Parts: sequence; structure tokens; C-alpha cells
Amino acid sequence: MIYRSTRNNNVEVTSAEAIAQGISVDGGLFIPDEIPAITLDEIKKLSTMKYNERAAYIFAKYLTDFTDEEIRYCTDNAYTDKKFSTENISEISHLFDGTYMLELWHGPTCAFKDMALQILPYLLTTSAKKINCDKKIVILVATSGDTGKAALEGFKDVPGTQIMVFYPEQGVSPMQKRQMTTQEGDNVAVCAIKGNFDDAQNGVKAIFTNDEIKKILDDNGMMFSSANSINWGRLAPQIIYYVSAYATLVADEEIALGDKINVVVPTGNFGNILAAYFAKKMGVPIAKLICASNSNKVLTDFINTGIYDRNRDFYTTISPSMDILISSNLERLLYLLTGKDDAKIREWFGKLSSEGKYEVSDDIKTLLKEDFYGGCCDDEQTKETIKKTYEKYSYTLDTHTAVAVKVYEDYKSATGDETRTIIASTASPYKFSASVLEAIDGKKPEIDEFAMVDRLYEISQYEIPDALASLKDKGIRFSESVESNQMKDFVLKTLGM
Repeated sequence: MIYRSTRNNNVEVTSAEAIAQGISVDGGLFIPDEIPAITLDEIKKLSTMKYNERAAYIFAKYLTDFTDEEIRYCTDNAYTDKKFSTENISEISHLFDGTYMLELWHGPTCAFKDMALQILPYLLTTSAKKINCDKKIVILVATSGDTGKAALEGFKDVPGTQIMVFYPEQGVSPMQKRQMTTQEGDNVAVCAIKGNFDDAQNGVKAIFTNDEIKKILDDNGMMFSSANSINWGRLAPQIIYYVSAYATLVADEEIALGDKINVVVPTGNFGNILAAYFAKKMGVPIAKLICASNSNKVLTDFINTGIYDRNRDFYTTISPSMDILISSNLERLLYLLTGKDDAKIREWFGKLSSEGKYEVSDDIKTLLKEDFYGGCCDDEQTKETIKKTYEKYSYTLDTHTAVAVKVYEDYKSATGDETRTIIASTASPYKFSASVLEAIDGKKPEIDEFAMVDRLYEISQYEIPDALASLKDKGIRFSESVESNQMKDFVLKTLGM
């Protein structure tokens, strides 16, 4: 299977090259030339398999330059009960009739990013060997909270790699910050930036496409790659859990094979819901894709109007992983919806860069609304949803999943749609203890982070993940903070250049 750049159809690479490079030299994102099909008979077959077996089966459709042995090496090492707290890897909880919580946070960093970032190091190092790359791979990551820790944990002490993570100084939760700044490993570095996630993401992209910096790395036997969802190796594993979730519902006789479901996803960078779109286009019977945003509702407005406008106020919310105004993976969706019109993509995203705004054509607006519904809610509505869900169902939501639940409730009220629905639950509530406790107790907790974790355990009775409990006794390793325009200097300094 060939992969192309969204900004230049003449760029053709294998999946191994796409994963190793991370991003195309023209700034475009790699995307498969076709979306492989999966039949209902295949889904029935998957329903009898374990998660790692399902993953290998689906990866084989996308990573056609990998051998079966290479794929199984990646999936069998990533998806084990040594790394995930459940042998099922992800769990499905029944919230209420016809609504299911797809719990994607049972990995080592307690966030859905583990589902991809536990396998990415295996995909990346295998890809490098396949293309005969003997360079050290320097991985740059911009994070709004969860990707950073998941990437650090995934690449910790992986031979032949160096990873650097940039996060917004005031834009992550205390637990997310502590997870990153206490990170172990000889090949890791973490730096705060004075700005928001978009500043970090733009800074990383600028470094990736800087010819001078790339030459310095090349002269020193190094190359850049990415662990953000701009890298196909990050996005492809996310397709797996939507296919797998449908297969599990069939196996559990919650749905009949062929029944349609809706999928609700809280998202900022559009990667998690784009993965669900790929699953739908493969042939998984998904009806509506419901895109849930917080107060930074740029995606809601885009789905409803066809106008993408980042020229707006930026809000720091209690769902910080969604505090994003530039949704990178939207580029992949629009490339597909335009029939792979790379010129149109260059035009729109050129305008986004220069003017901060673009408007898609009427036919694209129609296509968007066929598949997607966009909704949003603010912090107060998020907290109300956490409290109501806890009191009614004894189920404790994190702040991001609560956004999804609220938007889904609004969708049902607006449409009357009773289709069975999966809600992507993206993080453990322990990562956002202060906000969750305030929502449930109705007052701001006046105790430290780890006392809040203990208090939340009393309420939720969820087992406290060892990965979070152990942070209490870890020392801070990384405390540096820079302006966003100093990120390249931090990179070169960290690499000893």
C-alpha cells in the first residue's frame, strides 16, 4: 500500500517510510492511498480473538510492507497484561441502556494515548530497520497533557531513540505535569513552554521542516520523527480499538452483527475521531460520528458552518487535553473528502497559516454533516455531568469523557436518535482529581494532589493505578521553561549541538 502526502500527491512512500519520517517534507501528513475494507464475516472472526490478535489482523491491511512476523512482534509486545491493567486491553462498561463506555485508559499512563504509544516504539524501530536507516531517531512531541507522558513511557530507554516533549506551562493538570517532570529514562527530556498547545505544536512542526536543523542532525547521524498523531504510526493503532469494540459488542451479544452504532469522541486534535472515521469507511457499521468539544469549540463550529477560524479566544479548561485551536488531523479528513485534491489542501491550510481561517466548499459541508455531528459544553456543564452521572449510575467520569457524555445527551435531545452508542472514555478520573472532586462534592478541595487521589478512591472505589500512586515519592527531573521561539535551541542543546 502506498502512502501520499496530503499536500503533494506525487510523494509516494511505504508505510515504514511514513512512520519513520513522521511528517512529509512539504509539511503534509501521510495517508494511505486507499482505505482497506473489512467485511462483517471478518468482524465476526475478530470477535473470537484477543486484542493483540485483532490488532495484528487489522494492521496487516495497512502495513503491507511489513511481514506477518514483524506485525506480530509489534502487537504481541505492546498489548500485554504486563503493560495494561486488564487482559482485554480496553474495557466496555454499560452506562445505561444502549450506551457503552469504551474505557481506553487501562494502560501505564492512564490515558487513551497508551493504546497507540505502547506500540509506536515497536512500529518505529521496525520501520527504521526496514528502510535500512541506521540513524538515531529524535522524536519531538507537543502535548496538551496525555500524549507527552504516554510517549515518554513508550520510548523510555528504547535503543537508538531520543525523545523530547514540550507542554504548555499553564495548560496541563497537576497530575499530568508531575507524570512528565518525574519521567525516568536516559533518553528523555521534558520542557514547558510559555504558551498554549497550539504554540507547542506549531513549534514542533517548524523544527521538523527547518532544513538547517535537519542538516545539522543529518551531519550528526540523526533524523527527526514524531509521536504526535501527525505520525501515521500513532493514528493507525487508534483505528484498532473502534473495530475491536464493535467486535466485542457482537461477541457479548449486545448487538447483532451488522447493527449500526454511533460513536462519541471528545477530541481537540481530531485524531481520535478520525480513527473512528477510518473504521467506518473500512466497513464497521458506524452511523454517526459525534464530535465533542469543550469551550475551545473550533471543531463544533467547523462541522456546523464549514468555516475553520482559529482567530478566537483561547480558554484554559478543566479538560486540558482538548484545549486546542489548530486540529492537525482535520487535514487528513479534508484530503479524503475532496477526493485527494492536494491543491485544495494547500490552499486551505495556507490560509489557515497566513490568515488563521478558511472556508470549505458547499459539497464538503454536505459531506461533513453526513458523517459528523458537532457539539460542545463549558466547564460548568462538564462538572454538572460528572456529578449527575456519579449520582445516577455510580460511575465516575474524567473531565474529557464528561464532555462527550454531555454532548451525546444534547445530540439525543436534538435528534431523538436511539441508536446504540459507544462513548470513547479517554482518561482515568485520577488524572484530574481536583476537578472531579469539585464536581462531585460541590466545593474546591483544599488538600494536596495525592490526598485528592485518596479521597476520589473513597468516592469511586476505582483501584488507584500504581503508575499514579508511585509519583508521590518521585523527584522532579525536568523544570525548564522556554518561550515557544526558543524550542529549537532547547532541541539542539539537549542533543549536545
